[in-house]
Formats: sequence, structure tokens, C-alpha cells
Amino acid sequence: GPRARDARPRPLSVRVSHTTRPNMEPGERYWQLVEPHWERVSIYDGADTFLREFARTPEAVRNLLAAHWCQSEVCNGGFNQFFWNNTGVLAPEAADAFEAIGMPALAALVRRAAAFFGPDYMRDRDRRIALLGRYEETHPGAPDPFDGLDDRFYALLREEAGGWDMVADGYAEAHGG
Repeated sequence: GPRARDARPRPLSVRVSHTTRPNMEPGERYWQLVEPHWERVSIYDGADTFLREFARTPEAVRNLLAAHWCQSEVCNGGFNQFFWNNTGVLAPEAADAFEAIGMPALAALVRRAAAFFGPDYMRDRDRRIALLGRYEETHPGAPDPFDGLDDRFYALLREEAGGWDMVADGYAEAHGG
């Protein structure tokens, strides 16, 4: 299932170029800004490492990177996968990122999903996994705690402010991409 995997999502058919071309594919322009920082800003080495490297990243890139990770993971396996995997470390940044790039309804939805973990968000993956496991044990046969939020996320990602690729590319273009 989605919990067994922690694969790094890769954008589909993105040709990385460092020059802006008029015939760029949707999602290509924002990825130009993110790609040089992709490996350095690690979500795999705990909250302290993530936060340190994230802070060393230009603001526009931080916003696009966090929003990209979130949308990539949620689209792959729902909020459950996003929080279960290492990507969950950046949930607060993802919510702030969607707000900053002009997708406030998505930001609110990410915050609503993250609220499952309490008022002080759990960056520690093992703690998030334990809480998700306890939920499954105490709600046998029930849908996961994010039931209904995934479909709303997918709809907003397609529709809010013109959709993810348009918003992310426009934000990148406005901020040096």
C-alpha cells in the first residue's frame, strides 16, 4: 500500500532548462526554480535538517518546493500518505506555501488535515505514524481521518485560481523563474 513506499516523486516529463522558452510545458517553469534545491532540502533526515536547509532557500523556492511536495504526495496516495511518509515534516510550510502562491482554499484544507495531529504539529514521522496507527485501532473499519479531504484537495488543485500548474508557473515567473 502507500505506506510501504517512500519514493521521491518526480514530475512527469519535465524537461529542465535554465532558459525560459515560450513553448514550456505546464509545470516546467516552476520546476526550473525548484530543481536546483531539490536534493539539498532533505525531508529524509529529520525536522532539524529539513528546517535548516529550508531556511537557506530563497522564499519563492521554499513556497514552490513545499507546495510541490504536498501536492505530489497527496495526489499519489492521499493525505494519509503525505503524513505517513517523510513529506509530512513540511505540512506547516506546505499550507503557508499554498497561501503565498495564491491558493488559500488549498492552504486551509492542508491546515485542516494537519489539525488531526493536534495544535502543535508533529514533525516527527514516528509520532505521526503512531497516531495514525492508534486511529486505525480505535476506529476499526472506518475510513481514514482524512476521508473526504482528498477529493476536495484534488478538485481545488485542478480548479482554484486556474489550477496548480498555472498558479505555480505564474508565481515562479513573478519571482524570478
